[in-house]
Amino acid sequence: MSEFSDKHVCVFGGTSGINLGIARGFARAGAKLSVFSRSQDKVDAAVAELGALGPAAHGASADVRDPEAVQAALAGAVAAHGPIDVLVSGAAGNFPAPALGMSANAFGSVIGIDLNGTFHVLRFAFEHLRKPGAAVINISAPQAWVPMAFQAHVCAAKAGVDMLTRTLAMEWGPAGVRVNSLVPGPIAETEGMRRLLADPSKADQLAKTVPLQRLGTVDDCADVALFLASEAARYVSGAVLPVDGGWSLGGAQIAMSKVMAGG
Repeated sequence: MSEFSDKHVCVFGGTSGINLGIARGFARAGAKLSVFSRSQDKVDAAVAELGALGPAAHGASADVRDPEAVQAALAGAVAAHGPIDVLVSGAAGNFPAPALGMSANAFGSVIGIDLNGTFHVLRFAFEHLRKPGAAVINISAPQAWVPMAFQAHVCAAKAGVDMLTRTLAMEWGPAGVRVNSLVPGPIAETEGMRRLLADPSKADQLAKTVPLQRLGTVDDCADVALFLASEAARYVSGAVLPVDGGWSLGGAQIAMSKVMAGG
């Protein structure tokens, strides 16, 4: 029996990419899933897939920028599956743009989704978390600490997410709630990589900047998420854990600057 059997895992942004991969990992491990995104069609497709993999799946459309929508989505999930054992906050937005070519609304849209959205999800989920014992995992990005050209909005937003992770780990630790950040590096076959690496040769160039000499996979991220939520990580809180093959140690800044500049 998996330790996640009959546990309730909520994944915001859990209908595509890395977040859906994480949801799949928990479903295969026996968890009950609740997934959320802005698109009802994507929610319906994810619920059908996850329901075939695990014991039960629930979903709802919600925009993380809207506190009331987040509260309603959480209430529906708890009504369906009970208190939340694992919360994954992964909704995000991104597009390459120079700071001087970015409007205030464009900058604010990424802050609104990535940073404000993370706060809304965590703030309103707290009352529904199974305490003590719940695990919160924020999906961050290397831009949180590696400055990258054409990513000022994401760098600012994700740096805030990681500081929110550390702060809430301190505030919520006495209640027995662990809060960590998972930081994916260059992960193949995600929408972000498809947009950035339209030319297949750039994928090979990018892989060469990773010490492990390959792009990551969605399963790489899912496995680490399961670890962070598991009893094996019972004394891990406030961690910002890269899942990037060592990429953020040196290759990230130059590689992504060249890719986004079209070089």
